[in-house]
Amino acid sequence: MRRWLTVLVLSSLMFTSISPVATAQIGQPDIIQEHWYHSYATLTLDLNEWAEDHPDVVKLFSIGLTELGREIWMLQISDWEGGACLSSELDECEHFKETGEGELERKEVVYIDGGHHGNEHLGTELAFLVAEYYIEGWSNGEQDVLDVLATTELHILIMLNADGNDFDTRWNVNQVDLNRNYDHYWNTCDSTQPGTSAFSESETLANSIYMNEVVPHADLYITMHTGVWIMLYPWGKWPEQPSDWEMYHHIRDEVNSNISEIPIRNANQGLYPNCGTSRDYGYGVMGYPTFTFETDDEQFLLGTVEALSDRLGEELDVMHYLIENVWYWRARLVVESLEVEDGKVHLSVSNLGHSSTSNATLLYFESGDSTEFWLPGSDEPMEVTGTMDIQDRRSDFNFSAPGYGFAVNATNSTSTTLDFTDAPISGEGVWALYYQKRVIDSSMWTEELIGESVTEIKAGNSGILPGPTMVLVFVAFALAAINRRNDEKDE
Repeated sequence: MRRWLTVLVLSSLMFTSISPVATAQIGQPDIIQEHWYHSYATLTLDLNEWAEDHPDVVKLFSIGLTELGREIWMLQISDWEGGACLSSELDECEHFKETGEGELERKEVVYIDGGHHGNEHLGTELAFLVAEYYIEGWSNGEQDVLDVLATTELHILIMLNADGNDFDTRWNVNQVDLNRNYDHYWNTCDSTQPGTSAFSESETLANSIYMNEVVPHADLYITMHTGVWIMLYPWGKWPEQPSDWEMYHHIRDEVNSNISEIPIRNANQGLYPNCGTSRDYGYGVMGYPTFTFETDDEQFLLGTVEALSDRLGEELDVMHYLIENVWYWRARLVVESLEVEDGKVHLSVSNLGHSSTSNATLLYFESGDSTEFWLPGSDEPMEVTGTMDIQDRRSDFNFSAPGYGFAVNATNSTSTTLDFTDAPISGEGVWALYYQKRVIDSSMWTEELIGESVTEIKAGNSGILPGPTMVLVFVAFALAAINRRNDEKDE
């Protein structure tokens, strides 16, 4: 009865056909968009209109097909000026964001998907409104949006389960719950319809391929749902807090204090035990910081009397906070000083991010064009281009042992001494910080060069450190080789 009442009320607002295929030039007019949930057809028209009108910031393409053959549309939104390359393609192209000192580095990457469950329309609409906010904000020259898109890529998959959406059902056409079909403890909870195997469905398989091949090191992943007004973080399988609890608790406290009273909890305790979800796959397998955003408890309806931009305004404010502060959702180590004396390196490091790291160390290159590097405690160098690299040594390298590695808590500092007694340290050498972005084992490892301005070699070690120009270029190539090899082995 509720469903038909809503349909009748909304029908009074409409003066055009609800089948937009007949008006192939435009998507849903604003008056309809504010009250009527998208079908696959209306969404397709709206997305194509964005891509046609805003090619400077919008890329649209399909990442695969649903079980019934519908395209699974992906939006990529960023300031693409100067090139069309993604952060995942930096080995082949020149698309970076510029730092204040004219150096170049990767953009942050935000991944958002909606519509795992076809009848959870408000979650799908929240993903749509996030995309709309940044596209229209760019078009209108809004400074906060320009700032975000200059430093961040938004990858937004608005409707994963297009078949279920048009049938207004939770499941896909095979009667599978797509948010129980991911390869993270698949089918190990008391859940229904997880499929015949992990990634048995074309929709979840396409989503996982995109995660692994295009956004393997995303800095934030949010999956949109409808059912209970709550935000959920890992884990769904266990009641224990995730490894990066400091980051999640910081976000919870900031949101609840300044933006919204929405509950933010561990998924197992905040909702119910659940396995095989995209959220836990994103965190446990991919190493992303992840949330499930549940918009509210209304399902099985085709629209809303209250305007969507008003109804989901508070949720949009939370999304803006998460996206605009994405730089902080990891460990961000900054070397304050590096002092070398008699083979011992005295290191002072600050963490500007809101996630801890338990695995950090130094790499030492004898020169800027060297293909060899030294680890603390090593009695011989490792070859970047050989069969041995740091990935092979992680299992037997003790990051917690004094003189080898160190940890840094979120928004904290530490001082440590690392043992490079056997390394041939000289003024020609170059140092790099090597650490994991978050505590979760699957999180990305990163390498950052340490400039000469914070480095001092005391008496007993010869030479003066060279300028960072060509030296850093050579070492950057070496570090890229290390990281590329790490990624290949992690896969």
